[in-house]
Amino acid sequence: MLKTALLSLLGLVVIAVAVVLILAARKPDTFQVTRTATINAQPERIYPLIADFKAWGAWSPWEKKDPAMTRSYGGPESGVGATYAWAGDKNVGEGGMRILEANPPARIALKLDFLKPFEAHNDVVFALAPQGSATNVTWTMTGPTPFIGKIMHVFMDMDRMVGGDFESGLAAMKAAAERPA
Repeated sequence: MLKTALLSLLGLVVIAVAVVLILAARKPDTFQVTRTATINAQPERIYPLIADFKAWGAWSPWEKKDPAMTRSYGGPESGVGATYAWAGDKNVGEGGMRILEANPPARIALKLDFLKPFEAHNDVVFALAPQGSATNVTWTMTGPTPFIGKIMHVFMDMDRMVGGDFESGLAAMKAAAERPA
């Protein structure tokens, strides 16, 4: 009786693992998270908040999650070649960013490298599109999804997990850009 119950349980575990692996195999090889906000300011006012990593403290959602994290900056003050590295608690992990492309005041592209809690290498683009006296700011992150990531995506939604941070970051960027100079 006990042997039959154990074999039944083992069979269920094998089936559950197989289902997870099949679902993971059907996940895409890449992911993308995108959010857009309309900010009542011209692109020239918003662009410096993104192109200068030291200005990220005014709006980045991760800056508020671990105010005690260590930060280091390198390269030029802003624009292509500027770098930012951080090491923090479990809420922010450890990693670095480098500005690869800076086309003022319309576009900034970054390489984002996470080291902890897991290694990941993603691309980030901020696109600023004037809309009359306002600007639509679109924040997009894309990256590869290795098989282990696909397994994680069976249980969690990357868009929901990171998208909320993008939304709060864009809201804080809006507040910073719309503040009187």
